[in-house]
Amino acid sequence: MNQRFAWPDERLIRAAQDGDVTSLTTVVMESQPHVRKFAISLCASPQDAEDAAQEALIILYRKIGTLRAAGALASWMFRIVRNECLRQVRLFVSRGDEKSAEPEASAEPSAEDAVLHRLEAERVAAAVSALPRDLRQVLIMRDVQGLPGKTVAHALGLSNAAMKSRLHRARAALRHSLAATDRAPDQTIDQPAGGDSRP
Repeated sequence: MNQRFAWPDERLIRAAQDGDVTSLTTVVMESQPHVRKFAISLCASPQDAEDAAQEALIILYRKIGTLRAAGALASWMFRIVRNECLRQVRLFVSRGDEKSAEPEASAEPSAEDAVLHRLEAERVAAAVSALPRDLRQVLIMRDVQGLPGKTVAHALGLSNAAMKSRLHRARAALRHSLAATDRAPDQTIDQPAGGDSRP
């Protein structure tokens, strides 16, 4: 069944921030489908996604009081999940470096493929987080959260046409950023677009 889940409303979030345990439990439960969706889209493997989602929900439970604006829950959770996925990639890579001296260490079909897959996830997450805030917001709400276009436009105070235009710019900027790193793997992602691409 294809059910849409809503983020917890601001009243509930504020009650949770004020220490109401029932509200806090409800906020965590209602956030779970969104957090898992973030994790699946950002992490390299289902296991990493599950771990990242669990960690993010624990952080939500423990630190909801540090959330400044109740309406910013989605972007706050996205950052937590992204950071957790990146942390897992760094841990995996460092463990891989330690084990590379051991000949029988590769129990997976191809450890190199797994590392490359995780690095790709890190590269995409970094490219999304490097987008300007207005482009990142619309991309996350529409493509990551899967919210309907009208909902995204209303939430951002845009007309439907303006939202579509911004989403188009966000997708193009993300493609450009990823293509630039494909063409120049030895250069940093922060290099200005349109720079000299000669080796």
